Amino acid sequence: MDLFKLKDNHTNARTEFTAGITTFFTMAYIIVVNPAVHTAAGVPFDQVFMATIISTIIGTLIMAFFANYPIAVAPGMGLNAYFASVVASQGISYQVVFGAVFLAGAIFALLSLTKFRETLISAIPESLKYAITAGIGLFIAFLGFTMSGLVVPGEANIIEFGNIRDPMTALTIVGLFITLILMARKIKGALFLGMAATGLIAYFTGQLEFTGWVSAPPTPVFFDLDIVGVFKQGIYSVLFAFLLVTIFETTGTIIGVAEQGGFMKNGHLPSAKPALFADAAATMVGSTFGTSPSSAYIESSAGVAAGGRTGLTTVVVAGFFAVSIFFTPIIGAIANVAAITAPVLIIVGCLMMDGLAHIKWKKFDEAFPAFAVIMAMPLTSSIATGIAIGFITYPLLKLAIGKGKEIHWIIYLFAVIFILQMLYFPAN
Repeated sequence: MDLFKLKDNHTNARTEFTAGITTFFTMAYIIVVNPAVHTAAGVPFDQVFMATIISTIIGTLIMAFFANYPIAVAPGMGLNAYFASVVASQGISYQVVFGAVFLAGAIFALLSLTKFRETLISAIPESLKYAITAGIGLFIAFLGFTMSGLVVPGEANIIEFGNIRDPMTALTIVGLFITLILMARKIKGALFLGMAATGLIAYFTGQLEFTGWVSAPPTPVFFDLDIVGVFKQGIYSVLFAFLLVTIFETTGTIIGVAEQGGFMKNGHLPSAKPALFADAAATMVGSTFGTSPSSAYIESSAGVAAGGRTGLTTVVVAGFFAVSIFFTPIIGAIANVAAITAPVLIIVGCLMMDGLAHIKWKKFDEAFPAFAVIMAMPLTSSIATGIAIGFITYPLLKLAIGKGKEIHWIIYLFAVIFILQMLYFPAN
């Protein structure tokens, strides 16, 4: 146990174990939700299921042994939905998109070893950072509404309210309110418990059927990544979206959890490089098995609140994820019932709205680029398009009011790149 310096961090094995269980149950929904989102894009369930577990275990163990932080890593929400939308709406094969995921992970790994990542993060205006997070929130919430039938394509309108008499839609509403109540009462693991309660109702109403309980885990299979296809089809905006959002999510989450746990030292995070490399490694490995980019999980804060202070907490998390591979029949059946997973997407989307309060809405040159990003993501079903519009409109408005010198040169560079990409290499 000295490997994790328990005494130096004023903790013990029992506390770390308890914290690990707490973190696991608060983020266990990803075991079901991630395969459910990917299978909608045609990726085989068993493939995504094992990729989810493998990438989580690898990223979390790297975080545990090399950074010694109680921060878990798993495929990120939002990017999995974006992955599915790229495959479905743009007609790009998932082999090519997984190639983009792998390249994003490789670039992220290199940036984690340099100062360019920090320069990029500091160069991007705060309003755009908050807008990107909020836009992704609307994006995945909309996915939850559509997959459950709460909103459907309309005849007079583009979309309209669904039929609440439909059994799946009705169950979604019930599950949503159950989970909302748990969240409002600040019950630990509310998302997971909400899924469990909804699944129990679905079982007794005949909407959820199990063909088995425990089985040998599916055999992991390496994907035949089409990295060349990324360049042939010019999906550079997709690649950049994966990279940029992963950087934001990872950095923001790690700093947030580190502040909560008291790990920051004079504004700096010790062992920052291995902590950031954990996500990059998980992303690269995950793409070769069949899942979208990984990120540090904000749910780790639940484990920190329970007393977790070292990597032993995340070793416990990884252990529980490893055990879950023997419950494929249960997880597969649950993933096929949209009403069980849709409330999670909707509520997580709500939680991602938090940063909107920090945007200076009374300053038009700050407000409109943020507004454009937030609206573009759900309406175009593209995180990349939202990011591109923000990076183009922000420096344009600043130049128009004579504040162009306040903008970092990196923003201008990406603005030009996005303009050229949208004109000559459209992703759709």
